[in-house]
Amino acid sequence: MSDTHNHGAGASESQLRKALALTATFLVVEVAGGLWSGSLALLSDAAHMLTDVVALVIALLAVRIGRRPADDRRTFGYARLEILAAAFNALLLFGVAGYVLYEAWRRLAEPPEVQSVAMLAVAAAGLVTNLISMRLLAGGKDESLNLKGAYLEVWADLLGSVGVIAGALVIWLTGWVWVDTLVAVAIGLWVLPRTWVLLGESVHVLLEGVPRGVSLPKVRAALATHPGVAGVHELHVWSLSSGQVSLTVHIVNEPQAHPQVLLLELRALLAQRFGLHHTTLQVEAQACELAGEGHSFGGEGQGAAGHDHAHGHDGHAHGHAKGAQAR
Repeated sequence: MSDTHNHGAGASESQLRKALALTATFLVVEVAGGLWSGSLALLSDAAHMLTDVVALVIALLAVRIGRRPADDRRTFGYARLEILAAAFNALLLFGVAGYVLYEAWRRLAEPPEVQSVAMLAVAAAGLVTNLISMRLLAGGKDESLNLKGAYLEVWADLLGSVGVIAGALVIWLTGWVWVDTLVAVAIGLWVLPRTWVLLGESVHVLLEGVPRGVSLPKVRAALATHPGVAGVHELHVWSLSSGQVSLTVHIVNEPQAHPQVLLLELRALLAQRFGLHHTTLQVEAQACELAGEGHSFGGEGQGAAGHDHAHGHDGHAHGHAKGAQAR
């Protein structure tokens, strides 16, 4: 693991710790305020705040455990815990949204008394808390699904606080207590689409789908049209976790192409054109048996039934070759 990655993980952990301390402290205040004022909208916002606390705890644990080195049982290490944490956070948000919608339906029949002033004061304090937490998490949300999940939780709470403030003002001015239930429903419905997107992204990584921003047809075409390449098959691109993209591929070389030179050229191409640095390439004098299983592209090479393998990461290559006499 590179020094840069360690530094980034340390920064993420620091941001998460600060956001967790702030959110957990205010959660107690918001629950007390919701019970005191009788506001479902405020309790709904507190429920989302609770999921924030759980999400931040899980995210923090995922960052810490994810730094553990690989071992003989987990050769990829623990980095994928980040994705599992993001998926769990999404499922948690679905559960909270469902509870809020159920409680809102129940309250429509018997609207309770709501103390709008207390509701307004607690929601305003919640808005400030969410703004600070979002500021802490904003720096890493585009680089980590784990942090993105926590950020989305806080963002949902921020808009929820805005809705509660608006509802409190309407109740205070008009006495329409049903607005409290309406705001609670709006908060629940607003969270669902964004939660679905987060869950979809997490499942895509767990299924080892092609990462966003990588075009597999373009990668395949670039490899296949490179001088000295007769065919490409068994091409796979996936991400272990956010920002850790890997590629494996089998290359059939032209008879005149030197395998080791071709390996270095293709690795440089993948790094420069597509930003792919963690790559494993296997060069074959003729296509292996996997080429006929629906993963091939291009023709088969002729000559020796040999293989060359290269594994590259962070700009370093390691290779070995073995081959038989040409037939």
